[in-house]
Amino acid sequence: MQTASVIQALQQQRLLLQLEYQSEKEAYRQQTETIGIGRKVKRGDAWWPLRVSKSYYNSLNQLAVEVYRTSDTDIEHNFEYGRSVVFFTETETSGICYFPFTGVVSYVDGDRMVVTVPDNTRIIDLQGTEKVGIQLSFDETSYRLMMEALDRAIRGKGRLGYLRDLFYTPHQKPETFSFQPLHFPYLNKTQEEAVNEVLRAKDVAVVHGPPGTGKTTTLVEAIRETLMRENQVLVCAQSNMAVDWISEKLVDRGINVIRIGNPTRVNDKMLSFTYERRFEGHPDYPQLWALRKAIRDLRSHRKRGDEKYHQRLESLKSRATELEIRINSELFGEARVIASTLVGAANRLLDGQKYGTLFIDEAAQALEAACWIPLRRVSRVVLAGDHCQLPPTVKSIAALKAGLGKTLMERIVETHPEAVTLLRIQYRMNDDIMRFSSDFFYHGQVESAPEVRFRGILDLDTPMEWIDTSKYLDNPDNSEVPELSFKEEFVGESYGRINKAEGMLTMHVLQQYFERIGKQRLLDERIDVGIISPYRAQVQYLRRLLTKREYFKPFRRQISINTVDGFQGQERDVIVISLVRSNDEGQIGFLRDLRRMNVAITRARMKVIILGNRQTMTRHPFYRQLWQYCKKQLETQKI
Repeated sequence: MQTASVIQALQQQRLLLQLEYQSEKEAYRQQTETIGIGRKVKRGDAWWPLRVSKSYYNSLNQLAVEVYRTSDTDIEHNFEYGRSVVFFTETETSGICYFPFTGVVSYVDGDRMVVTVPDNTRIIDLQGTEKVGIQLSFDETSYRLMMEALDRAIRGKGRLGYLRDLFYTPHQKPETFSFQPLHFPYLNKTQEEAVNEVLRAKDVAVVHGPPGTGKTTTLVEAIRETLMRENQVLVCAQSNMAVDWISEKLVDRGINVIRIGNPTRVNDKMLSFTYERRFEGHPDYPQLWALRKAIRDLRSHRKRGDEKYHQRLESLKSRATELEIRINSELFGEARVIASTLVGAANRLLDGQKYGTLFIDEAAQALEAACWIPLRRVSRVVLAGDHCQLPPTVKSIAALKAGLGKTLMERIVETHPEAVTLLRIQYRMNDDIMRFSSDFFYHGQVESAPEVRFRGILDLDTPMEWIDTSKYLDNPDNSEVPELSFKEEFVGESYGRINKAEGMLTMHVLQQYFERIGKQRLLDERIDVGIISPYRAQVQYLRRLLTKREYFKPFRRQISINTVDGFQGQERDVIVISLVRSNDEGQIGFLRDLRRMNVAITRARMKVIILGNRQTMTRHPFYRQLWQYCKKQLETQKI
């Protein structure tokens, strides 16, 4: 592909991103105007009402306000570091009224949240209003940064231009170093090969990690080995959670990490390597804090006709800036790894910084535009992920169909298969669970480690089974819930679909399985369960059923219920999947995205139980194959 057509392809990306931006902005506007507070709270997009607590200036000199959720504390929310938020109140006369400023989540811990707000915000108005709520706001910043990154890539010269052309051009081969392979006794053969390929790559390397194959272990080793050759590397991921995970593993290996942005899980270990905590802990910080306080005091007590005001202010600001630069220089000089989300890599703290290598974890879940944000700072890139698992979120169907969902990792896997190393040995699943995923998604190339091949909970158990709910449609008296139809119901755009009878049957089936295992063994061995449904309405319904069912009370901490996205990167001993879809037309909606099903099945270590209407689902060839696979397992077990 010539440079002109590469630039054309990137310009097309920009147009699609603009389409996605407009689509999401319009959806947010409609939602804000039409959806009531109660629905927003249930969706996890709002807290109402709040208790507004103290306000203060944080170590980065931002005005912060602390708020507490006072009701609906059992609902999982979508607030996390970096998300834009707005405060609101509700009156009988005017309805919902929004405060005239936007805040940013600094961090969330349970029902407590810290939000940074503009310096001139009248916190007293928030504190003095009787009923205040907070909701997620439309995030303009991420889109702006992605568009700027695409513009830079389009104009790119030098190394950025070279990488841009390379990623899009199949006949232009990535350059490599040549050396004898290094041996790592604690890695398996394919993990060792992946680390060696990363070290050999001058331009780009891809570590393709199917479920349970030790992608993070391999990536940490590759980073560690790279640091033997480079002073500092940049490590990014799409989500805060993924950045936390890899940062924690690097810290465990004794590597000095600075995490730009606050972690999702707020504990002392995670906070200890954040930039903010390190900044506060610097010996010169008290002096800087005193200078900033003096600046604020001077501004708030300015007297008319004070001729020396500007002189004093500039002197204080100059000393504060000098001190801040010195502290930052020391902190970043000592760090070996700078870690942030892809969007977080645009942080002003990294202005002017250049790195030899960029590592992108979770690369298959990131929009290509987001990957270009940190790419301007580096000479080469290593992408790790699995494009056969969850894709990036694209809300505009038109943009998705036109190719916005195609990630940079997918593009490189297509144009430069020689740069890809597939990790082939998995350490999570019973072989019968892994085999279906391996055959369908990975051309049968993934194998089970001997120690997990036959893992199971019960003797003579079937590792994968499908309970067909269609048999209850014609004969409801045979079901545990004869008074309910096993047909799906539609409950609005934001929630999608629900199947109450299937939800109740899910609980009944799990209870039966628990009874076979035995209460004492469940508690002693801490056997854990994940209940997955693709639809949020079904997830919330299942959570309500679990709370009401007395039998599960002793095991509540061992059972988690979430969407497929909510279980990404996690694993459980037992996975129960409620497919929900049940209709005469064979409509299965976004269950046609088979990557979601790959994620759902491969969360399990020992047992998968699928509940779904066979007649609806098996009109799709993938689910027909899955049904036949489960049926064959059951027949083999009976022999």
